[in-house]
Amino acid sequence: MKWTQTQKQRKKVTKQLKKIIKKSKSIKHYELTNEEEDMIQTIRFTTREHNRNNVTRTQAYFDFYQKHPEIHWALLAHLVSRNAGWNMTDLKGEYLPFLLSRKEQTDFFSFLERGNWLIFQDAYPQLLLYEESKKRGSPLFHLLSFMEISTFMEPFWTQFWKESSKEVLTVALIINEQQYIEERVVQHKQYRETVLDSILFKLQDVFEFNHILFPYTPSIQKSTVLAGGAVHHFSSVKERINLGKGLYPLLFSVPSRLKHTIDWAEANPHTGSRHDFWPHLFHHIKETAPDEKHELTSNPCSLKPISPKIYSPQLTSVWKDFDQEAVIPGDWFINKKMLHFVKKPVKVLKGDIQKTYCKAIEELESAASTKALFHKRN
Repeated sequence: MKWTQTQKQRKKVTKQLKKIIKKSKSIKHYELTNEEEDMIQTIRFTTREHNRNNVTRTQAYFDFYQKHPEIHWALLAHLVSRNAGWNMTDLKGEYLPFLLSRKEQTDFFSFLERGNWLIFQDAYPQLLLYEESKKRGSPLFHLLSFMEISTFMEPFWTQFWKESSKEVLTVALIINEQQYIEERVVQHKQYRETVLDSILFKLQDVFEFNHILFPYTPSIQKSTVLAGGAVHHFSSVKERINLGKGLYPLLFSVPSRLKHTIDWAEANPHTGSRHDFWPHLFHHIKETAPDEKHELTSNPCSLKPISPKIYSPQLTSVWKDFDQEAVIPGDWFINKKMLHFVKKPVKVLKGDIQKTYCKAIEELESAASTKALFHKRN
């Protein structure tokens, strides 16, 4: 697979999008049939059932991908959602409780959970509608707007149905979901004040919230290794989209690594604990005393078993299911501003993230040690 959208496909879909912009989005010239209304209600119910917490939605993505491997975005979403879960449990893990107050931990969790929840409730209905289209042998994408899905997505799904343009659809979903959470989470006043402008700023040198890790176990070795990438300015929608576009070919461009990644995901169901990928280093049971902080005795990248291990709890043991407020209505796609993300070719990331991640663990441990020492002296 060549990781650059064909000029023909890009021109075709952007031409359709420009036409959509010109049309009135407030008036629908189509009435749903009873069957279509029932279908939409079923999709919404199924989405709610799987959107209880990070663990359930992460598994739902993977289950969907296994049934429909042509939808590459579902596997990408599964792995990115795993990372969101790891970030959530880090807030109650070995080191961050030394650096963040309980309120800051809850605020950060609320921020992570809201974004993870919103993306799922927008994207999963699209996946289910595609699944229903396959069952019926006929496209149903005219129903997307009736499920409050952005008008941006319909031409991409329609083109995918006709031409199986996997890369174009994946990039469109990446753009759509990052735009979807932009105003609702990233630029939302509550999260700007409590998280992005305070906690993330406070931890920017040590908390690798911006790392996305793809674990896989090569057949030539037993230890799980990490590929991935990082975004350096999370508040920038451009940075987040470019990261997603880079992670996609990193995941799919090497068939052997892709197979090892899928095998790893199947063998290690998501729990939210980093023990899932590095059991030699992390454990979901705390092995140090309640008020003591774990101290590293070797480089995390050595992959040598250590004792005691770093505490990384399972998500459901430290965070209850979160009641979400209703979604703010509205379609982000109102002008041509974002079309350049469709036109711009995908750039493959190098993916060598393991050493950077290991260094981040060491820096986090050092910061927690400094904070713990300061408290003892005062």
